[in-house]
Amino acid sequence: MSEVTVRALDGDDWNTYRGLRLAALQDAPDAFASSYEDEQAYDEAFWRLRMGRSARLVAESDEEAVGIVSVGQAREHDVAELFGMWVVPGFRGKGVAWQLTQAAGEHARREGQRALKLWVSTDNGRAVAFFSSAGFRPADERRAMTNDADVEELAMVLPLGDDPGWVPTTTL
Repeated sequence: MSEVTVRALDGDDWNTYRGLRLAALQDAPDAFASSYEDEQAYDEAFWRLRMGRSARLVAESDEEAVGIVSVGQAREHDVAELFGMWVVPGFRGKGVAWQLTQAAGEHARREGQRALKLWVSTDNGRAVAFFSSAGFRPADERRAMTNDADVEELAMVLPLGDDPGWVPTTTL
C-alpha cells in the first residue's frame, strides 16, 4: 500500500466530496442521516453549499480518495464536531481512520477549539472501541439516532487543550 496523506478539500473539490459521500451512503446506508437516492440527485450548487458549511478532510493514496471526514462547529462554542467519517472498504484496518481522526483534531486545534466531539451509535462497538483508542471518552450525553429513534447515540469527546480532564458540560 502506498503512503496515505490527508488534505483539506476546498470548494473546487466538491465532486470529490460528492463521490465519497455517495459511496459511503451505498456502503453503509444506516450510518448516515440520509440516503443515496436522495443525495445522488443533488446538483453542483448544493454540493458547493454543503462544502462551505464544514471542513472536509480527504485521505488519499496514489491520488485516489480513500476516506473522508468532516469537521464542523458543535453547539458548544469552543468544541468542534467530527462527523461523516467513512473509509473505502479496501483501506479499512490500515490506519486511514486514525490519520483522518488525527487530522480532524489538528484542524480543530488550529481553529482554537478546546475539544473534538462526535456522536456514535451505541450499537457500533467497533467505532466506540476505535474512538476510545484514539483518546475520545464518553460524555454524559445521549440521543436518539436521526434515522432510527430506537437506536441511541453516545457523545464522545477528545480534549485538545492544556487541560486533559476538561469535558464540555453543555448538553444538546
